Amino acid sequence: MESSNLFLNLLNALRNKKGKIGIIGMGYVGLPLAIAYAEKGFKVLGIDIDKNKVDKINNALSYINHIPSDKLKKLVDSKFLKATDNFNEVVNLDAIILCLPTPLNKYREPDLSYIRSTLDSIKQFLKKGQVLSLESTTYPGTTKEELYPFIKNAGFDIGENFFLVYSPEREDPGNSNFHTGNIPKVLGGTTPNCSKIGLALYEQVITEVIEVKDTSTAEMTKLLENIHRAVNIGLMNELKPLAEKMGVDLYEVIRAASTKPFGFVPYYPGPGLGGHCIPIDPFYLTWKAREFGMHTRFIELAGEINSSMPDYVVNQTANSLNSHGKPLKNSNILILGISYKKNIDDLRESPSLDIIDLLIKKDALVNYCDPFFEFLPTTRRFKFNLKGVELTKENLNKADAVILAADHDIFDYELIKNFSKLIIDTRGRFTPSDNIIRG
Repeated sequence: MESSNLFLNLLNALRNKKGKIGIIGMGYVGLPLAIAYAEKGFKVLGIDIDKNKVDKINNALSYINHIPSDKLKKLVDSKFLKATDNFNEVVNLDAIILCLPTPLNKYREPDLSYIRSTLDSIKQFLKKGQVLSLESTTYPGTTKEELYPFIKNAGFDIGENFFLVYSPEREDPGNSNFHTGNIPKVLGGTTPNCSKIGLALYEQVITEVIEVKDTSTAEMTKLLENIHRAVNIGLMNELKPLAEKMGVDLYEVIRAASTKPFGFVPYYPGPGLGGHCIPIDPFYLTWKAREFGMHTRFIELAGEINSSMPDYVVNQTANSLNSHGKPLKNSNILILGISYKKNIDDLRESPSLDIIDLLIKKDALVNYCDPFFEFLPTTRRFKFNLKGVELTKENLNKADAVILAADHDIFDYELIKNFSKLIIDTRGRFTPSDNIIRG
């Protein structure tokens, strides 16, 4: 009877928007999700160990470029959204959603330390009648192998007095057409009751929720989405140097192929893969595949090709300078855009950082221009002492080569074209001309 009441009470609380939502990890996934719930009338608590983020949320100051502070202010002032760095408030929540990083270590093995440490931090504050949802991208089996035994060992009966689901994030920062609320969401529950609770949790804020058989299916779905992109981008990156040697503009080829109304989806080459998902997630599956004695050659080959692109861009730059009678060493190189893709302030796994690192190691003199970064912040892999420069005709003309690495819409491309001596275009923004090299 107690279990039945706990299930129904939680179900009704979520459906009636009376349940209190806690989101742990207030980054590019967690903060938009918190806003989505708060805008629908839920009381939302954002939890993060970064006190700077907590303070900014509570003072209605956005730290993500595409989220305006005005949106935060309305929710904070109305007390639908607040933040804390204290895990003890988990005891007051009905739903706990984990939006935590899942990087790879140097051996390309999954690093679940953020998930594990967070579970340890909240263990003593969990209570009967709660639902825990993991949104972090990970290998199939993570929820069953990591979270399920953790919850069981904490003394709960999953599906009866505690509920566990997996629902992968599908954020696309900088995409004005899609936001948290209108991107269909995949959900897998540990038990049928867990699935029902998970649907009640997400259907209040997401237009469409797609229920799949179990958590492993949901985990595999997320990996497939990103592997699909990584492999197809890898194909384009493999064709890129071949097309160049043939004197063919690959971007024009892709545009022409895209006119076929069936059977073709356009993907584009670039300076390498960035962001948390595409460069990292496929290797979660390659790691898990080894447990079953299988070798995912296709995925790993695409990863090798994509990882080689920063070297390719630097080699293209060196070769182009040589053809103009100038060595790469001591040349002034201006990098345009250091985000991993255009129109966002996100440096995670950005290929621009690899390009800067390679150029510095080859004794080039490097500057960068990016409207989203006045200074180049320290990342997990890199620490550069660089300050951004403005996009002016003087700075363009001073550079021996300009590398377009992230094609922000805010850039003045006529200015770039007219005042650059040499452009290495890694994004296909320019049409071919004598002084523009397709890097």
